[in-house]
Amino acid sequence: MQLILHLVRLFFRGSALAMVLLAAGLGVAGLGGAFSDRLDIPNHFAPVWAVLGLAGAVVAAIVSRRGERWAIIALGVLALASSGVQIAPELIAASRHKPAVGPATLKVIQFNAFAKNKDPDKALAWILEQDADIVLLEEGGSKAWPIVAALRRLYPFAVSCAGAHRGCDSWIFSKKQMIDRGGLYEDGDRFAGAWATLADADGPFTVVVTHYVWPAPAGAQQAQTRYLAEVLKRFDKQAMIVGGDFNSAPWSWSLRRQDKLFGLQRRTLALASWPASGGLRIGDAPFPLLPIDHVYAGKAWTTVSVKRGPPIGSDHLPIVVTLRR
Repeated sequence: MQLILHLVRLFFRGSALAMVLLAAGLGVAGLGGAFSDRLDIPNHFAPVWAVLGLAGAVVAAIVSRRGERWAIIALGVLALASSGVQIAPELIAASRHKPAVGPATLKVIQFNAFAKNKDPDKALAWILEQDADIVLLEEGGSKAWPIVAALRRLYPFAVSCAGAHRGCDSWIFSKKQMIDRGGLYEDGDRFAGAWATLADADGPFTVVVTHYVWPAPAGAQQAQTRYLAEVLKRFDKQAMIVGGDFNSAPWSWSLRRQDKLFGLQRRTLALASWPASGGLRIGDAPFPLLPIDHVYAGKAWTTVSVKRGPPIGSDHLPIVVTLRR
């Protein structure tokens, strides 16, 4: 029995050391994201490293010996601190945000519908129930196509990354008239987006949707940011709205640089949207972890509310942003 307890203790001591070494190593490496796109990759998962470091320190405090215990706890604190430095600015910004008082004049849905959507009928029913003025949708192909097909019938105006008359994975659906519109499809760069200038009683404004590649390998996502930033310069940014699945967390240097390049206000602050419960092939996720779906808006808009929707068959949760102009 004593042998078994000793082996169990060794297992937990080893696990605690492995957890803090991994978390501290990736947390500290992420600090280099300030000058390296490659070192910025771990920052997208900074909350994971923080939790892993804390868990390892707690386990060590319970099962490890004196010198070993303090060494592991120190590494755990290092992991928590290095990741916390990356996460803190976003949490502070979210805590300071105060929604506008009064009625909204525009309702926008941002939703990666997921090409392997498990329940497109449920997703469509929820979207229609929201009665949004604008729906920004990505991954509208394969099993998610029924959602797109229905929205094309029910919304008077639509444009995809292939333009106004052909289907593509990224879409803008609008109740407001599209004065002008176009696709932003760069196959070689795996960039899928669209734009539309909408008529409005307070003056026309432009809406843009996009879907970025993953953070790894480094460089591709940053190139897409630079490309889109140049596209946005064509339009008046005062009342512009940009949304999409950016596959980029707000505690990464990449998204912080993007915020500055766009010259717009990101309205989705510390709002985790991935993974959604039931959206992953390996099983259900207990809660969303990463904020990678974002909506930006120009200074002409004040935020009334920003909310997550329920799981509707995708690996992303939908986001509903209401604004007042």
